[in-house]
This record gives sequence, C-alpha cells and structure tokens, in this order.
Amino acid sequence: MDWRNDAACRDVDPDLFFPIGTTGIAVEQVDAAKRVCATCLVREPCLEFALASNQDAGVWGGLTEDERRTLKRARQRRRRMVG
Repeated sequence: MDWRNDAACRDVDPDLFFPIGTTGIAVEQVDAAKRVCATCLVREPCLEFALASNQDAGVWGGLTEDERRTLKRARQRRRRMVG
C-alpha cells in the first residue's frame, strides 16, 4: 500500500471522504472529496484497493460507494461475457 504515501488526501481531514447521508451537506462533501481525488496521482491504485477490499463506505479513487458498486457489477458482466 505504498501508494498511500503519494495520495492527495493524505493531509486532508478524512471525514471529508466519509459523508453522512446522501443529501444537503453530504453532497457538497462528496463533490469536495472528488475534487481532491481529481488531482491525485494515485487515484487508480486507490480505487483498485477499494474494489479489492470491498470498501463499502466513503469516496475512494474518486468514486462513491454506489459508483464503485456499479463499476464492480459492470466489470463482472464483462468478465462473464469474455470468459
């Protein structure tokens, strides 16, 4: 997990990446977290870590938990089609 040393979020309050709820201030937090992720050099390894370890909360690699679930399902469908 060496990638964490280079993460743009390293010096950001972790609470930003774990908003409570899906409306109001939580939406603003998600947007702010995604802006941090957009500048990150290790966004991809972060996302892959979250997918591999089934992180079910927060913003990881620039994606919310719902977005990661959607991505994971899409990857599984592609594997089934190819395999």
